[in-house]
Amino acid sequence: MPRIKAIHSQKLYRPDTGISELYPNLQLVLTRPINCELIRQQYDQMIKYATALRLGTAETEAILKRFTRNNLKHPTYLALAELGKAIKTIFLCEYLNSEALRIEIHEGLNVVENWNSANSFIFYGKSGEISTNRIEDQELSVLSLHLLQNCLVYVNTLMIQQILSEKKWYDMMEPEDFRALTPLIYNHVNPYGNFDLDMTQRIPINIYNNSVQV
Repeated sequence: MPRIKAIHSQKLYRPDTGISELYPNLQLVLTRPINCELIRQQYDQMIKYATALRLGTAETEAILKRFTRNNLKHPTYLALAELGKAIKTIFLCEYLNSEALRIEIHEGLNVVENWNSANSFIFYGKSGEISTNRIEDQELSVLSLHLLQNCLVYVNTLMIQQILSEKKWYDMMEPEDFRALTPLIYNHVNPYGNFDLDMTQRIPINIYNNSVQV
């Protein structure tokens, strides 16, 4: 579910013609009717192209070229655009009508944005971009990023767990504080410089499950 920017400038498409008087309070945000007849006419073709993309029997680029060949828009392309307008209008209505839905969307996207920010921080070489076309190097970069992600979340979880195991800190926590807890923190991490790895030493963090110490 997307978080739509500039929500104040979005328009709602009418489901049919001749029904403007049914929505007197929405006149300022209503625009033209959706061309439902075009969707009906092109429905089989829309399913055909969607199935081809899902099964991987056709490339997206090839289909888009077919849709825009000779600067003429393909009727199936126009029908897909009309369907998209209908879906977006339905979503906007649900978004504006439900505060719980808005909260859910913002909470989820805040987590994703925070995670992307953490990824950019730990995967800082070459501005976080994979600049090679070699599949092997791409896989190595992504696997290395996954390893860093797992290590970051694991160590942060242990640190938070150790702090909250102390009654003084646990008693200070309110319900809002618990909801704000996340292992996706990295302000305490220094990604630069040389680090010596000593496999005989352990991070001084306790794991309180089964009294195991790390």
